[in-house]
Amino acid sequence: MSGRKGGGGSASGRGGLHERVKTARRRTASSTRWLQRQLNDPYVRRAQAEGYRSRAAYKLIELDDKFGFLKKARAVVDLGITPGGWSQVVRKANPRARVAGIDLLACEPIEGVAILEMDFMDDAAPDALIEALGSAPDLVISDMAANTVGHPQTDHLRTIALAETAADFAVQTLLPGGAFVAKVFAGGADRELLMLLKQNFTSVKHAKPPASRKGSPELYVIAQGFKGRGDTAPEHDEGE
Repeated sequence: MSGRKGGGGSASGRGGLHERVKTARRRTASSTRWLQRQLNDPYVRRAQAEGYRSRAAYKLIELDDKFGFLKKARAVVDLGITPGGWSQVVRKANPRARVAGIDLLACEPIEGVAILEMDFMDDAAPDALIEALGSAPDLVISDMAANTVGHPQTDHLRTIALAETAADFAVQTLLPGGAFVAKVFAGGADRELLMLLKQNFTSVKHAKPPASRKGSPELYVIAQGFKGRGDTAPEHDEGE
C-alpha cells in the first residue's frame, strides 16, 4: 500500500495547477518524479484532508461502493495493513467491526484494530490473526504486493503467490457468506487462484478502482458469498 511521504497537502487544490519539484543535490531524477506525482495527486491531497494514511484508502472505498462488502462485516482481517489506510476505511464504514491486521512493517496504532508486526507467510500467522481478532472473520482484505523487480512477469507471479496464500487463508477461516478482496496484477488472478475462488464463493469478479493510477498494473479480485467448507462445487465464472 502507498506510503505517507510526499507532503501532498502543499499542492494546490485547484484544477490545472501543478506543483513543480526542484531536483535536490542528493535526490535522484526518479525520486523527483515520484515526489512531483505525489504533490499533484488529488487522492494524496484528499487523503491528507480526510485523515487517511494513504491514497490507497480510496481504492477500498471505491471497491466497496461497487460491491458493498463492508457494511455487513463484523470481523475483518487486513493482510498487509501498513500504513493502515484500509483498516481506517473499515472502521469508518463500520465502527462496530473488529479488525486484526498483519504486516512485516511497523504500523502506527489504529483505534479498534489489533496489529501484528510479523510475516503473514509465517506458519504461526493464521492462528495469531484469529486469536487477535477473537473469532473467525467474515471479511478478509489484502492489499499485499511483492516488492517489484522491474520484470512484469516476475512481479505478477510474486504478487499472485501472495494472493493465493491470502485466498487459502480466507477459505480456511471465513464464516459462511463472507467475502475476500485482494490485489492481483494485470491479467487478473491466474487459473489456479480463480478455480479456488470459484469453487468456494458464489461470485468472483475483477475490478480496477478509479483510485488505481492509470499506469499501474494492479487489479483487484472480489469474491463474495463464501459457501463454507462443506459446499465447494464449481460455479460459473462471473469475472469481469
